[in-house]
Amino acid sequence: MKKLMTMARQFRDDENGAAMVEYTILLGIITIAVIASVITVGAWVGTQWTSLAATLP
Repeated sequence: MKKLMTMARQFRDDENGAAMVEYTILLGIITIAVIASVITVGAWVGTQWTSLAATLP
């Protein structure tokens, strides 16, 4: 347990660790934005497809 606490302190104090955390958070935000965009565009395409199918004889 002591070794784990020591490693956690070293990770916290290391600037590379902080940069990695920042990049991970940024990657998460980008991933959420992409997923939201895909869902939105998918819903729009579905609506357009349904509208087109309804207008065709």
